[in-house]
Amino acid sequence: MPQKSSEELIQNQKFILIGEDDQDDREMLKDAFALLNESFVLLFVNAGKEILTTLEKLEGNNLPSLIVLDYNMPELNGADILAELNKYPSFLAIPKLVWSTSKSDKFRQLCLELGAADYVIKPATTSGLNEIAEYMISLCRP
Repeated sequence: MPQKSSEELIQNQKFILIGEDDQDDREMLKDAFALLNESFVLLFVNAGKEILTTLEKLEGNNLPSLIVLDYNMPELNGADILAELNKYPSFLAIPKLVWSTSKSDKFRQLCLELGAADYVIKPATTSGLNEIAEYMISLCRP
């Protein structure tokens, strides 16, 4: 059976595009969403440039409900990606959340100035991760 592309898998579905290069964080997010709301498809990408490429490939009416960016990713960091996304009018209405292990006020302020809905610290507990996942869902556009 032929392998479906990520674009085919998410066609006509609510999905969240997540830029996250850490496999453990990916698995924990998958688990949290499985407990909270299985109606969302989570589409993970490993690097900053891959987020931009993925968004460019998607149909105009099949954009994510939310974009989640790890601040520290290969190629482009969360702030770099936000700056790039601001160049495309079709991506401006998509809520964007940056999450990071860094508690840097400088990083947080920069991301908010570049259009992030919020900058949150990655939680250290499962219950904290479940709260973050619920928060992500609350930010999703309809």
